[in-house]
Amino acid sequence: MIDRLPLNALRAFVFAARHESFKAAALDLHVTPGAVSRHVKQLETLLGADLFVRHAQGVSLTERGARLADESGEAFSRLARSVEAARKTSSGGAQLTVSASPSLIQHWLLPRLADFESRHPDIALALEASAQLVEPGWHEDRAQLAIRYGQGPWTGVRSQPLMLETLFPVCAPSLLAHGPALDTPADLAGHTLLHVKWLSNQAELFPGWREWLQAAGAHEVTIDVHRRYSLFGLALDQAIAGHGVALATSVLAADRLASGVLVAPFGTRHVMDSPFSYDLIMPAGGDVPAAASAFAHWLIDQAARFRRDSS
Repeated sequence: MIDRLPLNALRAFVFAARHESFKAAALDLHVTPGAVSRHVKQLETLLGADLFVRHAQGVSLTERGARLADESGEAFSRLARSVEAARKTSSGGAQLTVSASPSLIQHWLLPRLADFESRHPDIALALEASAQLVEPGWHEDRAQLAIRYGQGPWTGVRSQPLMLETLFPVCAPSLLAHGPALDTPADLAGHTLLHVKWLSNQAELFPGWREWLQAAGAHEVTIDVHRRYSLFGLALDQAIAGHGVALATSVLAADRLASGVLVAPFGTRHVMDSPFSYDLIMPAGGDVPAAASAFAHWLIDQAARFRRDSS
């Protein structure tokens, strides 16, 4: 029976039914509206029934057309899932998508991923850089795990604390060596301060330059409003380039401080605790896939090592 199925005609019909438009279906399929119309007519002739009502404004599904659209759409979805499952099997490994903020991916996660890949070469890992609070799920079209940055508790999900943070100024060694004096927090008045414009709905909870300067007793220092960035990673990159002093978070700045491209002019003095933390987020229900479990255990271990090395 399958060798007599008009699969191309069915596919054109499913797209036309989805939009109730031959023109929109043609755009999706990269063919002409006439080609879609011919496919649909072929199917109607085979079935001996109209699937669409044609009218001046376009087309609309008949009752039989709507029923066939539901059944055919589900059949194509099952076929797509089968093909994807076969692709994963033939590739010899599992697929895993992890969502995290762009700055954490760039400045902390990527430098450590070689270790995970060497331990789990069978897992194809995809990183989804997003500043949004992504809700993970076990579905293929969503990130299975997420690393959230903020102030919990997180509702509707399982969470695992990873890392706390502190805040302190950083700059390029050249700025410290050749720029204006930077011996005390008050000296920041002679420097450009790189400010992160926090875009989260938790912005009012996160301490920035204003709070740090007040805590350090440098009330006379003002923020240069012409140097604002939407990501911590951007501010750190500008600090590395010598364009000013950034208020760093300890997690994101750690590797740059270790490599020497950034320095902390006040050392461990005037360090402010952040109310925010990094947490691993998993869906609340369902069995954890093996690939997600492997990455979660690896990530928790990496965070523990980082905490030990930073203490």
